[in-house]
Amino acid sequence: MRRTLDIAPLRSFVAVADCGGFQRAASSLHLSQAAVSQHVRRLESATGRVLVERQGRRSQLTRDGEHLLGQARRILSLHDETLHGFGLAETEETVVIGSTEHGAAQLLPVLADVLGQSLPHHSVRFRIDRGASLLEGLEAGRIDLALLLGPADNPRAQPVGELELTWYSAPTWRRPSLAQPISVVAFDQPCALRSRALETLSLHAIETVIGAEAIQLAGVQAAVGAGLGIALMATFGQTPEGLVARDDLPRPAPLPMVLWARQGLPAKTSQSIVEALRQVLERLPAERNTARLELATGA
Repeated sequence: MRRTLDIAPLRSFVAVADCGGFQRAASSLHLSQAAVSQHVRRLESATGRVLVERQGRRSQLTRDGEHLLGQARRILSLHDETLHGFGLAETEETVVIGSTEHGAAQLLPVLADVLGQSLPHHSVRFRIDRGASLLEGLEAGRIDLALLLGPADNPRAQPVGELELTWYSAPTWRRPSLAQPISVVAFDQPCALRSRALETLSLHAIETVIGAEAIQLAGVQAAVGAGLGIALMATFGQTPEGLVARDDLPRPAPLPMVLWARQGLPAKTSQSIVEALRQVLERLPAERNTARLELATGA
């Protein structure tokens, strides 16, 4: 009997190995879990060997599975390289990048442009959400990479740069006397910006009170615009409409920006995006300064 190792089952099998389970593999491939399981069963039927063993919520390759994995990667690589050589769009892969709202309006459009050049055979889809939700999506395989604020204290997180932070208030807001606390508008916990805002003021012995909280950036900006307090934001120097930057408050230290990669994502893909992000973060300040110069000179 002639036996065949088809491409789709091989791709699902490699995804199970890379993601550590059927559910994560299904999410990364945008398939149902049942479809991925069926693909693996087809490979086991074709080879006559057990390839994957379940261990609780995770899956582990057998010795035969490990042997097939190396061959599967070679087959898929040659298959995809052959189709790319003919310029066929069917081989295009989708990379899902999650990001928090901070600076997304300025950062993501430029990043999308740069990624179009550095990852020509991939389509990029963005997901804007809270940091905790993005990490959950990363673990579940729904997101390939997550751009977050905070230290790179995990092997899967790579530093890409720093975000400068600025205090903002309504134009009519006046700093209270030393005897009164400053009202702060903050994102709901957990939030690196919230923590940095309160830590900065505390370091300068400035008493604070939370005047308003919000889940999304629009809510924070609305509360600040209504005069409910000041807020610390990352805006790449572009002042939100209706607000003013404050230089009479303690200057906060920048927040590190890191890129988290899901388990099993090819290192080449994540490294391409790390390099693209670094390019963007270097490029944005220069573009902003050029725009200011043109505005000042009337060019």
